[in-house]
Amino acid sequence: MASNLVVVDNPKDWPDLPGSEVVSSRDYLTQARFGQLRKVRVFNLCKSYQYQSVGYYVSLLAAARGHRPLPSVSSIQEMKSLTIIRFVSDELDDMIQKSMAHIQGDRFTLSIYFGKNVAKHYDRLAAHLFNQFQAPLLRAKFTRQPNKWVLQSIKPMSTSEIPDEHWPSVLLFAAEYLEKGRQPASRHKSASRYDMAILHNPGESHAPSNEKALKRFVKAAEEIGFAVEMITKEDYGRLAEFDALFIRETTNVHHHTYRFAQRAQAEGLVVIDDPESILRCSNKVFLAELLERSGVDHPKTLIVHEGNVQDVEPLIGFPCILKKPDSSFSQGVFKVSSAEELQKALKDMFEESDLVIAQEFLPTDFDWRVGIIDGKPLYVCKYFMAKKQWRIQVTDAKGETDYGNVETFPVGLAPKKVVSTALEIANLIGNGLYGVDLKQIDKRVLVIEVNDNPSMDCGFEDRILKDELYSRVMEVFLKRVENRTARRNESQ
Repeated sequence: MASNLVVVDNPKDWPDLPGSEVVSSRDYLTQARFGQLRKVRVFNLCKSYQYQSVGYYVSLLAAARGHRPLPSVSSIQEMKSLTIIRFVSDELDDMIQKSMAHIQGDRFTLSIYFGKNVAKHYDRLAAHLFNQFQAPLLRAKFTRQPNKWVLQSIKPMSTSEIPDEHWPSVLLFAAEYLEKGRQPASRHKSASRYDMAILHNPGESHAPSNEKALKRFVKAAEEIGFAVEMITKEDYGRLAEFDALFIRETTNVHHHTYRFAQRAQAEGLVVIDDPESILRCSNKVFLAELLERSGVDHPKTLIVHEGNVQDVEPLIGFPCILKKPDSSFSQGVFKVSSAEELQKALKDMFEESDLVIAQEFLPTDFDWRVGIIDGKPLYVCKYFMAKKQWRIQVTDAKGETDYGNVETFPVGLAPKKVVSTALEIANLIGNGLYGVDLKQIDKRVLVIEVNDNPSMDCGFEDRILKDELYSRVMEVFLKRVENRTARRNESQ
């Protein structure tokens, strides 16, 4: 049996393709032999992917059978999202402008065949759009706005829409793509049962894990049976190749990391951080409301909008801390000491968000950080304030960052109330990987915030557990992948 299935409405329209079996959509949906196949890729070339159409069901059943459909149902849905299309248009803006610079009209349509266009000039743009919206045949429409070109829509193409003169190129591109997909990847080791992708950004200045830590994560994963590949945002279209995704790049809802988490979850991967955790932890407004309702002790907090600015002084007092809803790594966090400073800071912050968090200022020499995964404490640290500062890190105008010292404790020797309070609030977020920041003032332990994607750097958070810290994280992945695989096998 071929490793690729090319599913079409009428197999007579397609010649033989290397390493592939061309089958009819009806046969794929109804013949029992296809449901018994393992480790095959399904290239869905049906004429329509509309909801409940034959093409839609081919991708849906392929996913249920553990095959790897192209396009997947999640890809089909993404192409309907104007929000995602705008995001991709912004992300690829420079490339779009360079590719379209010579075009005189106000509209342009780009046909993408297995990641390529018949005109080599557009190959780079075609490849990137194929990477974002994976379907064998795509049609992208662009419009010229006053100052630039923008991606207006992108949809799967039917084979009936391919011009006659393009067919030789389409068949060549299909053959090249399918042949390339047959080559064994070097990352697949004979002893590896599962595949893991670790998303990172080599150029990130405040990455959640340094290079040495990433190498230890890879080593720990490989030791328990994962084949691991480090990926970047350019690998979005390859997520279906993996069983698990570990995000080690700073996350944000308006960012490719969130789309990676969403796509990975939709494709059935085990993913940390999961999209719900990113959504909940990355917004301080959600956390403020959660803390207020949970009964967990926390600093006095007010969700500030333009209509209640006057309440900050009587309810919170000065000095107080202002936080952008999506602040991280002490960025977007400010201290104000008077009504005048408050008004000035809020004026700028309201330009980016309708809501801002005002929080009681509680000066301490350090913050506690409890790392938690799968509902269990992983590490405990004291993060000391940067020298002569009120926060743990400060970046100056030159971009140079000053950090406070870090002291790491065995979980069993850390204050019990610190650990139990951290677990209590983290369990209200989910069962992912979290870093809970707390302050200890006399007998009080107060939750400051909960972070997804917490820092785990070699030489700091791993000082006590050493390699075991990385192994514990990977053991959670393995347990979840095995559980998912068992459920799939039981349902088949």
